[in-house]
Amino acid sequence: MTTAVAAPFRFFSLQVVRTRRLGPSLVRVSLAGEDLRYFCSDGYDQSLSLFLPHPGQSEPQIPYHLGDGWWQAWRELPDDVRAVMRSYTLRSLRRDALGRTTGIDIDFVLHTPAGPASRWAAGATAGDRVVLLGPAIADNRAIRFRAPEDTDLVLLWGDETALPAISSILESLPAGLRVRAWLEVHDAGTVQDLATPADADITWLVRDGHGDDGEGSPMALAALRDAPLPPAERPYVWIAGESAHVKQLRRHFVGERGIDRRRITFVGYWRQGLTEEQLREQE
Repeated sequence: MTTAVAAPFRFFSLQVVRTRRLGPSLVRVSLAGEDLRYFCSDGYDQSLSLFLPHPGQSEPQIPYHLGDGWWQAWRELPDDVRAVMRSYTLRSLRRDALGRTTGIDIDFVLHTPAGPASRWAAGATAGDRVVLLGPAIADNRAIRFRAPEDTDLVLLWGDETALPAISSILESLPAGLRVRAWLEVHDAGTVQDLATPADADITWLVRDGHGDDGEGSPMALAALRDAPLPPAERPYVWIAGESAHVKQLRRHFVGERGIDRRRITFVGYWRQGLTEEQLREQE
């Protein structure tokens, strides 16, 4: 059994069971393993740390047998040995009749040029081994979507990296709750039919090769400024994606829409021009 990390998180040793292309730039990887019986999450946007092997390795190299000392030991491994770590959002999970987790899905955005995680996902096959650092307690600090009980309107914005979280959020919202969502994606092939019992109006913003200056998303801001919102007394906002875009959109909701900043959740999943290693070092 895999050595546990301090609750509420632990390591899970898993294998790929199948992959499925969702479009030209998205692939869904389904994972399973005995350790998943300890995996527990009820969050709509559960964050995970995924450890991947380098080419030629049969499994990712992580000294998790050291318990709380794994982090420093992992950082001290040679670059070409140390497992690649990337942050992802859980897309979905499957449970057995006893409520134990039996499988999970993670959606990967495929980039050009490909980074290590994108390259791995594009070539993943059944039996490939990975290690996950994830929740052993359902209500944990890696869940960010926490709409107050009195919410009468949910506003969502995200790019491709936030698509799994927004898809899961929409599926989990109660019937009749009003939702306005914007999803900004690279190409039309990423557009999906998203199921939800909520009263949702979903807008897809397709960049189709149009870039940005790294200081925010002109397309997203223009779409939000032009969008009439349903009247609401207690809206809740969730924004996730590229850090500069997220900060700009938060300013819009607070400064131009007058929404209480305490009812806005904003998460920078990545930063333009930086790898995850560089971003982690800055933080």
